[in-house]
Amino acid sequence: MVSWYLRVRSCRCQPRTIITWLLCCHGIQLLVVCVCHVTERTNMKQVTLALLDAATDKDSEVQEQVRKSMLTLGKQQPDRVLAMCQDYLLKHPKVKSTPLYVIELTVSIISLASDEMTRSKDVIPDWQQAASNILVAVGNKHINDIMEEILSKFQPGLLPHFFVVQTLANLSDSNVYGMVPFLNAILGTMLPMLNMAKQDNMKWVFSSALCHFSDSILEYLANLDKAPDPTVRKDTFSSEIYAAFDILFNNWLQSRESKLRLTVAEALGSMCHLMAGDKLEEQIPKLIPAILSLYKKNNEHYIISKSLCQVLDASVNMGSRVLETQLDSLLFALHQQVSAPVDYSNPPTIKNHNEVLRCFSILANSFPDRLVMFVLQKLENSNERSRVGSLAVLRHLINSTTSTMEGKKLLILASIRQPMADHSNKVKKRVVQVISAMAHHGYLELEGGELLVRFIVQNCALPDTYQVQFGPTDPEEVTNEALRTMCDNTLHLLTTTVGRLADVLWPKLLYYLTPPQFSNATTPLCKSLIVLGNKKKSNQEPSFNIDFTQEGRRKIYSLEAFLCYILCLLSKTLATIDDDKWVCQLAAEATRYLSTYNNAIEEKSFLYQCIGMTLQQSFNKEVVRKQLQEVLLTARHNDAVEREGVAMGVGLCANSHLEGTLAKLDEFGKSDAFKKSPSIFNLLKERNDVEVEKVKSTLILCYGQVALNAPPEKILNRIDQDILRSISKHFNTKPFADCFCVSFVQNMVSFHNLGALLGRLSPRCSDPHPAVRTAAIDCIYTLLYIQLRYEGFSLDYKDDAVDSLLPLKDRLENPDHSVLYKACSDLTKRLPQQQMTTLVFMLFEGLVDSQTNCCRASSVILNTLLKNRGGGLQELVAHTHTHCSLFSWFLPEKKLQKKMTLLCVGVHFSFQMTCGLKELLLNGQSQEPVVTLFPRLFSCLTVRLGASVGVSAPRDNNTKHTASVHLRCRDQRLDEDKAWDLIKEPNTHITGVTLLARAMSKHAGPRLPSIVECLCPSLNNIYECQRVTVTAFFSELLNHHVVTELMLIDVLMNNMMERISDPCCTVRMLSVRGLGNIAEGSPEKVHRHKQKCLCFSFLASGPLAGKLITLEAMSGLSKVLLYLDKKNENDEIRCAAIHLMGNLSKFGSGEPVFKDQIHNVLVSLLLHLVDPNPQVVKACKFAMRVCAPVVGSEQITTMFQNHLHEDKSLHYGEFINDLTKYLIQDFPGMLNFYHISVIQFFKSNWPEVRAGAAMFIGMTRLLAPNV
Repeated sequence: MVSWYLRVRSCRCQPRTIITWLLCCHGIQLLVVCVCHVTERTNMKQVTLALLDAATDKDSEVQEQVRKSMLTLGKQQPDRVLAMCQDYLLKHPKVKSTPLYVIELTVSIISLASDEMTRSKDVIPDWQQAASNILVAVGNKHINDIMEEILSKFQPGLLPHFFVVQTLANLSDSNVYGMVPFLNAILGTMLPMLNMAKQDNMKWVFSSALCHFSDSILEYLANLDKAPDPTVRKDTFSSEIYAAFDILFNNWLQSRESKLRLTVAEALGSMCHLMAGDKLEEQIPKLIPAILSLYKKNNEHYIISKSLCQVLDASVNMGSRVLETQLDSLLFALHQQVSAPVDYSNPPTIKNHNEVLRCFSILANSFPDRLVMFVLQKLENSNERSRVGSLAVLRHLINSTTSTMEGKKLLILASIRQPMADHSNKVKKRVVQVISAMAHHGYLELEGGELLVRFIVQNCALPDTYQVQFGPTDPEEVTNEALRTMCDNTLHLLTTTVGRLADVLWPKLLYYLTPPQFSNATTPLCKSLIVLGNKKKSNQEPSFNIDFTQEGRRKIYSLEAFLCYILCLLSKTLATIDDDKWVCQLAAEATRYLSTYNNAIEEKSFLYQCIGMTLQQSFNKEVVRKQLQEVLLTARHNDAVEREGVAMGVGLCANSHLEGTLAKLDEFGKSDAFKKSPSIFNLLKERNDVEVEKVKSTLILCYGQVALNAPPEKILNRIDQDILRSISKHFNTKPFADCFCVSFVQNMVSFHNLGALLGRLSPRCSDPHPAVRTAAIDCIYTLLYIQLRYEGFSLDYKDDAVDSLLPLKDRLENPDHSVLYKACSDLTKRLPQQQMTTLVFMLFEGLVDSQTNCCRASSVILNTLLKNRGGGLQELVAHTHTHCSLFSWFLPEKKLQKKMTLLCVGVHFSFQMTCGLKELLLNGQSQEPVVTLFPRLFSCLTVRLGASVGVSAPRDNNTKHTASVHLRCRDQRLDEDKAWDLIKEPNTHITGVTLLARAMSKHAGPRLPSIVECLCPSLNNIYECQRVTVTAFFSELLNHHVVTELMLIDVLMNNMMERISDPCCTVRMLSVRGLGNIAEGSPEKVHRHKQKCLCFSFLASGPLAGKLITLEAMSGLSKVLLYLDKKNENDEIRCAAIHLMGNLSKFGSGEPVFKDQIHNVLVSLLLHLVDPNPQVVKACKFAMRVCAPVVGSEQITTMFQNHLHEDKSLHYGEFINDLTKYLIQDFPGMLNFYHISVIQFFKSNWPEVRAGAAMFIGMTRLLAPNV
């Protein structure tokens, strides 16, 4: 044995190798000696690892020796051995065999680690934390052994060591299924310890442990299918958790130590899910404000938001009813958090932002209406940070609560427009993110979605940022380049990933290629169009082929206009290049390519025009002559389209080369092309005649285009000398030539275009731009004097009517429209009668001018023209009579919309205009313009309805009633209620309009803001009938909650207030009705508009009061009083309302309708006799005493007069008893109504009122049990 020992000592091998060799040789006793020696002289780490590797040996003697060796090493250097054992176990988690020595080793390690962890009562983080970590690691495999050791040091009545509690907490995280069965006992032991903890570190570790315990229990319950004991339930822990919650919330949450407060808050959030529902419901009114207050006390907000999110989640899951009472403060605090800047280099701020968004999504599931309205109202705030936060919430809600937001898509689409107009790039960035979210959830396919696409494209075209930065840069700054890149990527993303948008983007993106403001967006637009086009082409979708004559007429340029733009672009490009040699080469190459387009005549025709424009920019006359020669000789004159293209190209060339062009045309006219080629036996004579005639047609078209495009100062002198001479030379034997020459000469020598020119120029005298107005006056002045010369007047002749135009120029800077209209109308006096027809039809075109002032000017001139000189237009009567019914069928869609726009802006909506609009609506292509202009059309026709009540149509018209032409809502109830018939009759007009407004509230909510905007100006109309119609419409809108959702409540209420002083009694009555309707449609707004609702006092005592108004005031007040009682704590307001009711009743003596209104408020007045405010009680006594004669009972009247005096006390019980008897006796049919009214007061804010309500119910049930 000694020899073996000496061999081991003298061996130079590594210790791990020696140990392995010794084990293989089964030198058991020698191994013990060797280990003892090794621990002193060799590397401890390698020896220990070698022993651990050998621990799984199959030989029991080896295992026993390894056990003894490990125990020996552990006693000598426990810290190092324990650390290496922990590390080994973590690195070899799959070791399955557990021999006896491993169990003993485990028990030894557990005991040693536990002793080391608790040896010192003081907290030594590094050393004790290492021991705790060993226990946690071992606990993953041997939880029972660990718990036996730990619980021995976690005894009732004794405050445990800090790391004992922390070890339990960490164990619950690392081994959920092993720890949860122990937690009920642990919590029972821990609860008394909580009151013993005085130091903040112990409070902290207990709070942390409770947080970990709660999370473990929740994870266990969420995965019961994997749990060892599936019978565990939440109520197993509820009572202990609530007891701990009470201590943490009431005592520890108020600590001055920030770290402790946050840990307690985190624990409270986790514990809420395990509390009983009734206990949590009790704590919510205190818990949520307490957590919200922590935002102001701590700089780190993530833990607070996480805890709040857990509280809200638990509250929503258990169906809390009191959570709604905290909603306002919650939304305010959460919005502040979500609006705070996010530092993306600081993970806690990112986590806090995400937790706040989770809070919003949780609230959205329970309170979608209030939350969405809150966010949309915040979008109206112009503050940048507030808008950025609101947009972040909106984006999150769209993505996370799809089903909840489904019914609010149109409202969100309407509200997103306001931040879209913000100038801040930060806001724009958020808007783009919101649009991206909306695109994935079907918003962009709805009406208004095109505006969002336009916004993306518009920001794809942003210019670069040119700004000198002074001082430190804003880390959140969004440059134009960054925003543009983001929009490029977003557009590409929408194109490639959102399949449903294909029909939205195609072909709409084409519209943005040509406008100059979108030029910077050409690249992303083209990329997206290529993707969309290829996808549609590969799928063989019919929409791949775009019919520009039908699709998007309002936005795509016509082909002719587009080609003109291309030619203009070519001209400017060549002028910018300024290289004549290159221009000449381009013309030659283009001419050479003509033959390749023989199968594409339209393209070839345009190529001729491009050649002409290129020659126009050339300075080389020889090249111009040569190219013209080749064009004229190689053209295929048999094709009409090609002939026209050749002529247009020659005409464009003549703009710069008139002399050379005319010379070439003259030379061409003398060429062999005009000679008939001989044919065999003359068989082809007819064909040759035709060919020559086609060449001649080309020549005459060329001369016409030369006259059109050549400079005017040069062409006039060449008409007789070159053009007419050439025409007469070649065409003097043909009738066509004679007609052409006559018409051509007549065009040049007769001033037959005066009517057309005046029709174009006269409306421009009212143009909004001063320079245009001045130029129009100058042109008209010159034209009229030219006409005078044609009529034979001398050069020095002066016409007073024409000269009167000149003084107007000095007054055009600040024009008086009445003067301008009169001047424009006077222009027609100098016009020859034969020009009237042209002028009339040209003014028809002016009625759809893009400028509203010019439209009005055309209308005034037409009106004056027909009045003063209509006698000479008798031959046009038949045509104009059918004009309204015919012109809609000949107009394209774009013109239809313009005509409808014209009819909408007319102040006097005449019968003829109504009929014209009817014909337009019957047009088969009017659907899109009607949808676009629906708010304006509906508003104009509604006002027209008011003016048409009781008015008969002309005798010669088949229409029975002008009011019958109306855009009908698709509501079957309107037809069933005969609303359209009611609207026509004066006595039922208001009822019909009310039904119409009701249907619009139900079916046309998203369009109501635009309709209200269009109708508001009519409230100040001089025509009483129109004011009545619009006020009735607005009054009924207030009866529906949709106006609150659309944020129209303030506009409508203000309009009702303005109409209270209207001279028309009916308008005043309807405005009072509208003020009262707010209690039905938007009761939550009564408190905000209480003063407006109580404006009836003005009507009750003023000179404008009447019985109808008083009745409406009493009806409205009876509705409002109920909500003032529920929500308004302002005693002065309640006093005023009750006094007002008493004053109004003075007007109702003997009127049955007034009696009904008094009974409506009788219960409210009766219950407020016990109001806690003495002034309110006096007001009720006054009102009931004054109302007594109207009630309809002599006994009740006497009772009120005798007992209800302001300065006398009242025994309320006896009073109620006696009054109940009289009510049962005199009004038995009203008892059910009284009961319904009283029940609503059980929710009153004042216990006295609630008690009075209960007393009244009890008395009536006692005295009338069968009712």
